[in-house]
Amino acid sequence: MPTISSMTETDLINGCLEQNRLAQKTLYDRYSAAMYTVAFRITNDYELAGDVLQEAFVKVFRHIAGFRRESTLGAWIKTIVIRTALSKIKREPDFADLDEVPGDLRVDWGHRLDSEYLEKAIQALPQGYRNVFVLIEVEGYTHQEVADLFGITVGTSKSQLFYAKKKLREYLQHYFD
Repeated sequence: MPTISSMTETDLINGCLEQNRLAQKTLYDRYSAAMYTVAFRITNDYELAGDVLQEAFVKVFRHIAGFRRESTLGAWIKTIVIRTALSKIKREPDFADLDEVPGDLRVDWGHRLDSEYLEKAIQALPQGYRNVFVLIEVEGYTHQEVADLFGITVGTSKSQLFYAKKKLREYLQHYFD
């Protein structure tokens, strides 16, 4: 088996198929930080994101023999993480109407806009808005893929994204005035 730093995706997959603990640890180390970020963006909860990450990697190791190599290993793992996170937060996502969202969700982001403030603004979005926004704008999913994940129509996905962007503009407006 190659050294840890030289392990390719194929080496990792083959090692995991052989139940090689070093390959499993290397796969986890290589992907866990990015996948934790995905889990947190969906759950908006540090502990729950950790639970999602653990459960998702258990699924990865149990089902790696079913990985068909039609995408990258990272993309396959991300799909497992997203589906695990979605099942953890609720059976049905909370898609609120815009007029049901309280107007006092503003947060003092400090004196300058940077990625930390933008991340906080995204996390302040109502759950349904946030999930659609993260999956489409951050993770690159299509409206059809999001609709399939949530069991909603493409139109609902598009409207949730529209309202999410509108809310973000409201949250961040004072930075651009």
